Amino acid sequence: MALVVSAFALLGDVFQPKRFAGLFGAAPSVALASLGLAMVSKGKLYAALEARSMVGGAIAFFVYAYCVCVVMMKYKPSALLCSLAMITVWCASGLWAVDVVVG
Repeated sequence: MALVVSAFALLGDVFQPKRFAGLFGAAPSVALASLGLAMVSKGKLYAALEARSMVGGAIAFFVYAYCVCVVMMKYKPSALLCSLAMITVWCASGLWAVDVVVG
């Protein structure tokens, strides 16, 4: 667990802007704590489903971020306009990823 948190903190240190460092450092800790609480309160099967859903959400966010990057580099729209327009991509890829990962 410490290795995962350290790897995300390193990512936050490497990439700009630095305000993302806290996000990268906190994300794995919050996810692992949530899974631990889910396992204690609702059982292993529920926690396994939550973990697969987290993987699906991560895949969906990667697809969203990639699409926003490509559109912004090619067409140069405002960041707000592009990110709001791509929310549909995030939702669609999230639904697909959860369907594939969770089954």
